[in-house]
Amino acid sequence: MENTEKKARVLSAIQPTSVPTLGNYLGALKNWASMSADNDCLYAVADLHAITVRQDPAKLRKQTLEMYALLLAIGLDPEESVVFVQSHVPQHAELAWILNCYTQFGEAARMTQFKDKSAKHADNINVGLFSYPTLMAADILLYQADYVPIGADQKQHLELARDIAERFNGIYSPTFTIPNPYIGKAGARVMSLQDPTKKMSKSDPNPKASVSLLDTADDIRKKFKSAVTDSEAKVRYADGKDGINNLMAIYSCCTGLDYDAIEKEFDGKGYGDFKLAVAESVIENIKPVQDKYYELMSDKAYIEKCAAEGAMKASYIANKTLSKVMRKVGFWQIKK
Repeated sequence: MENTEKKARVLSAIQPTSVPTLGNYLGALKNWASMSADNDCLYAVADLHAITVRQDPAKLRKQTLEMYALLLAIGLDPEESVVFVQSHVPQHAELAWILNCYTQFGEAARMTQFKDKSAKHADNINVGLFSYPTLMAADILLYQADYVPIGADQKQHLELARDIAERFNGIYSPTFTIPNPYIGKAGARVMSLQDPTKKMSKSDPNPKASVSLLDTADDIRKKFKSAVTDSEAKVRYADGKDGINNLMAIYSCCTGLDYDAIEKEFDGKGYGDFKLAVAESVIENIKPVQDKYYELMSDKAYIEKCAAEGAMKASYIANKTLSKVMRKVGFWQIKK
């Protein structure tokens, strides 16, 4: 008998500000493709969010296209899921403005990411940076998403999206689905190779601290060779061994081995052997993604076709929500 049960809808988005790191890949992106097997998934390149920090226009265009290609390269099927660029769907900005009017100033002012980014970009504390969480709420609520995969740094933003949705539903009758955090297969929490107490970040000024998804095999080997460890020279998972713990987490994620098996494999071997093995496992893990990415980048017409079709599918879903919202708020809508 055919299963007609409605799948849960999941929305995921990533900014195109630079090439994703190994941390982004092992922590989240690697699981995105598998999510679509059991869920109705939408994946976005969040370029509207990117401009809260001043961008070079040509570079932003290039990086947006490249990020879209990377999403396809990690295994997202544009026939199976909706893969689109945020700015290609104008309903995001339209709903964001409406939701701004249903978000209290105090709620937005409490967002810790606004405080952190304001400190980093003191010369450009713009209104977009302040209302960033409301745009994120619009991204989610526009598609009636049941679930959103988020990191710890976005938890506060999802809570605000829930508050806004509940407030709007309370005023006008049920309109938005109340979103929940997506708890899927746990990805690795990958830390900086130079300071393993900090998360691996795209924006780290030290080029040795992070591995890019498009790094060459030689660069990956060099970065792991210079990774911070400790003086014990024994591969084991323990408190105070942040560098080795991080390398073990990466190796475990790439090979499927648990920590006991890793300790046995490298019993009696030094850190040099272990670092090289971790590097080789990473190279092997991301090679299919790199191969697919470069194949896609040689056919930009295909990427543009997929992006156009993705935008059309996203707009169709988004428009149903936006029309309902505009009617409830009281806007005079002309029948098209």
